[in-house]
Amino acid sequence: MPSRGRVLKRILVGRALASERLDQRLLPKRIALPVFASNPLSSVAYAPDEILLTLGLAGGAYALAHSWQVAAAVAFVMVVVVASYRQNLRAYPSGGGDYEVATVNLGPRAGVAVASALLVDHVLTVAVSISASVHNLAATFGAIRGHEVGVAVVIIAVLTALNLRGVRESGGLFATLTYLFMGSILLMAAVGGYRHFTGSLPEAPSASLELVPAPGAESLTTFALAFLLLRAFSTGSAALTGVEGISSGVPAFERPKSRNAATTLLLMGTIAIVLLLSVVTLARWTGVQIAEDPQARLLRDGVPVGEDYVQDTVISQIARAVFDGFAPGLVLVSVVTALVLVLAANSSFNGFPVLSSVLARDGWMPRQLHTRGDRLAFSNGILVLAGAAIALVIIVDASVTTLIELYIVGVFVSFTLSQLGMIRHWNRLLHLETERRTRWQMQRSRAINTVGALICAVVLAVVLVTKFTHGAGYAVAAMVVLFVLMTRISGHYQRVAKELAAADSVTEVSRLPSRVHAIVLISTLHKPALRALSYARATRPSRLEAITVSVDPEQTAALREEWEKLEIPVQLKALDSPFREVTRPVLEYIRSVRSSNPRDLIVVYVPEYVLGRWWEQLLHNQSALRLKTRLRFMPGVMVASVPWQLRSSSGQEPLLGAPAPGDVRRGDE
Repeated sequence: MPSRGRVLKRILVGRALASERLDQRLLPKRIALPVFASNPLSSVAYAPDEILLTLGLAGGAYALAHSWQVAAAVAFVMVVVVASYRQNLRAYPSGGGDYEVATVNLGPRAGVAVASALLVDHVLTVAVSISASVHNLAATFGAIRGHEVGVAVVIIAVLTALNLRGVRESGGLFATLTYLFMGSILLMAAVGGYRHFTGSLPEAPSASLELVPAPGAESLTTFALAFLLLRAFSTGSAALTGVEGISSGVPAFERPKSRNAATTLLLMGTIAIVLLLSVVTLARWTGVQIAEDPQARLLRDGVPVGEDYVQDTVISQIARAVFDGFAPGLVLVSVVTALVLVLAANSSFNGFPVLSSVLARDGWMPRQLHTRGDRLAFSNGILVLAGAAIALVIIVDASVTTLIELYIVGVFVSFTLSQLGMIRHWNRLLHLETERRTRWQMQRSRAINTVGALICAVVLAVVLVTKFTHGAGYAVAAMVVLFVLMTRISGHYQRVAKELAAADSVTEVSRLPSRVHAIVLISTLHKPALRALSYARATRPSRLEAITVSVDPEQTAALREEWEKLEIPVQLKALDSPFREVTRPVLEYIRSVRSSNPRDLIVVYVPEYVLGRWWEQLLHNQSALRLKTRLRFMPGVMVASVPWQLRSSSGQEPLLGAPAPGDVRRGDE
């Protein structure tokens, strides 16, 4: 019968799938677009907010006047990045993404630097998307306010379960909601545009308020205002996160993989730009005002709005204005936006496990991350990502603004190094290629990647300069820690592989021992002990003896008497233990035997109970566990566990009544 844990697992993640069904899990473009593009598409739900929040430090008029310039700059970078990554997809369709490009062309350490940046960015993507989703839900459902962290944790857990079931099962749901989100934002833009040009577009609820500059920002210099624009640009560049996800997810596409991935990337970039510019334009037309501390900096008739004021998101305020008098439109936009933000995290639930699997394959991460689970998903990577994202959400109290400050650094590190790697890739191929048309195509691709490298390097510098002291430094520190950790893991695997290599020591390792000295550990003369004695005798060792530790002289004498009464043909030796220790006397005795006969093999037989309940494990086998742990570190010593299956191990109830004579005394409890 299956265990309760296995039944629960099947309910949550579904039936196990055979390896030959892997091709059936591949995604067509219509499903791949919403699965991989939900992150950059949904960024329109928080990127405009962060642009306006940053510009709003200089006052509401400054924010509304310059928000379109910042959005246009972000859109320009999006065009460059999408064009550059289409070259990556065609050149490296294996799924290694930026990591593979940097490793092959710039060296392993550059690849690890890219990987560490991407892993941190994937965790932040989940945390930002889920936190933003919860805050959008709170704008519609007031009962969520004050419980954002708990709701965010539950949503991440549900999303984890969906991904453990496999992308194909979840793909239909993701596609429906993402397409519904795109349609609702485009509908809002169309209705808003029509009402604006016909003069019937009302103002946003906050448009009648006055947004005053932050303390100390009342009279900024030209240089300070320019710096503020750059900071707003770096914050708004969060809209680009997720663009690289497709390069890591190429193996999930249907064939031809690279062509389908490139087409999906182009569609994703085009739609993301249209949605971002639409929301920022509508925010300007409706006069949306938002601030980091709205209760103090938003004024109504010259007086702060006070603690009772609740600041909704930009999209919520726009929808309230555009669909004024049509409540279903407002509900549709608010709910679908919140749901698609949940799905946006799914791009990282695809990218993080695939990237960690590639890193594990190459020896940079624990090998457990390389294998697929029984649903053909990289289950361990999914669980690691979920755990890290939940911890981050709890630490920052689900604050989107705090998370955004940590965001985007990692992705532009990978963007820059990846494009530099692509330049070297094309240079290497151009040295070998002689066909004129092919060379022209390579030169065109190299030019695109060169522009991409320059733009991404400039944006990375802007992000580091403007956001380092506002939180980006923590993200950089996390990348450094991951880089060092992966380097150490790789070094460990290399040292172990070198030490275990058999080529140079076949003779030494395969040499037979002179004799086999078998030792059976006895605490009480019961069924497990008798079985261990029988197994040890069946191996016909050169020498066989049983040892016990004399903690209580009376119990030891009783054990000897019963031993002789049963006429067991094995010598029983009692080890003195004046301080009532069990482990140390056994180890010292085995060490002495080993030192006197260094070419002998010592096999220690340890009788153990097999139990079915977790709490029973705490009551038994503790001395045996300590002994086995210590004995594994002794060269020339092997440990053989001899199990005795109790009734609970097969799901049966234990027999009631008095314990058998001589039952558990010590060493096995």
